[in-house]
Amino acid sequence: MLHQASPKNPLSYIDPQPDSPWQTYLAQVDRVLPYLGDLARWGETLRRPKRALIVDVPIEMDDGTVQHFEGYRVQHNLSRGPGKGGVRYHPQVTLEEVMALSAWMTVKNAAVGLPFGGAKGGIRVEPSRLSRKELERLTRRYTSEIGIIIGPQQDIPAPDVNTNAQIMAWMMDTYSMNIGGTATGVVTGKPVQLGGSLGRVKATGRGVFVTGREAARRINLPLEGARVAVQGFGNVGSTAAELFAQAGAKLVAVQDHTGALQSEQGLDVAALQAHVLQHGGVAGFKGGQAIAADDFWSVACDILIPAALEGQVTEARARQTTARLVLEGANGPTLPGADDILAERGVLVVPDVICNAGGVTVSYFEWVQDFSSFFWSEDEINARLDKILGGAFLHIWDTADRLKVSLRTAAFVVACERVLEARAERGLYP
Repeated sequence: MLHQASPKNPLSYIDPQPDSPWQTYLAQVDRVLPYLGDLARWGETLRRPKRALIVDVPIEMDDGTVQHFEGYRVQHNLSRGPGKGGVRYHPQVTLEEVMALSAWMTVKNAAVGLPFGGAKGGIRVEPSRLSRKELERLTRRYTSEIGIIIGPQQDIPAPDVNTNAQIMAWMMDTYSMNIGGTATGVVTGKPVQLGGSLGRVKATGRGVFVTGREAARRINLPLEGARVAVQGFGNVGSTAAELFAQAGAKLVAVQDHTGALQSEQGLDVAALQAHVLQHGGVAGFKGGQAIAADDFWSVACDILIPAALEGQVTEARARQTTARLVLEGANGPTLPGADDILAERGVLVVPDVICNAGGVTVSYFEWVQDFSSFFWSEDEINARLDKILGGAFLHIWDTADRLKVSLRTAAFVVACERVLEARAERGLYP
């Protein structure tokens, strides 16, 4: 439960559960504070979400019964601009998780240099059990409930786990109906015909590839022939696998909620994508050998891409992996203890706050295009994405080299300096 900080534990905002996403985030903040100098005075700002909204989402089911679902929208920090962050539908969504995800969005947006604060939302639901009409009613009611704090200049939701362009279309339409005018900029990740941006669907996975390519160059890891293992084969993982394959790498292992596969010769990414689209997961794909879920982590590979949920790279798994490079396609996939083990083993980790920032970067492009009603080509989108992420990665790499810290700590230093400088310059009101 939420509580005020106590003298005994003055830096706590909630009682975080061990290895929870919020606990992981707080541990990351602890590591960055010593590098913030005078700005550390404002450090408590990083530990406290600005606003957390819990909403009841009642809907009428197709059979006439009424069911209630719990929804959240958390705005962690708005010092640098309106809140920005996705909405996930998942049966394990909790307030603590959404708080952490919103905080990572604050860091991510600042690390890349986008003019946004951090926010995140979610509903505790198993969406696969809902009909299309039930899913629409759930989305519209949730949007109406959080409508008091979202808006094109207040907080801009986007797709996340188990949400997509259709969900965003319903959210945009509901918000627009409630204000009496079309507001395309209230969400990003919409269908192109409703103001969405070209290149948005593959943007997060492309960002994983772009930052991975830059990191591989710096550790002299050729992509030609590199062995890649991907956990999570949804939008992010499959796109990253596709782009690495196009660069000459081979996908030697994949895991999702349905099973795990390996192939020393390399899995056919296009065929696997088609199989997942048809069957809902990698299980049953004939082009690879089925393996136990735990065995995925010990498959010989050069690049590991955790692109599922948070907390997947544990200390035990950090000891198992043979990868030289870990690219965090998911948010918060590596526990702090695992981070230390990977560092001791000389494994380079490109942290989530820069590695998977491609999605929010193209969301920024979409937001700008909606305001101007002028839209760019996909080639322009991809070129701008490469330039922004490449520049952000270089700055973070140089910061890590200068301070002799990990890329994660360097990314947090860069981001938290920007956030706290904005906080200090804006001052306190009243």
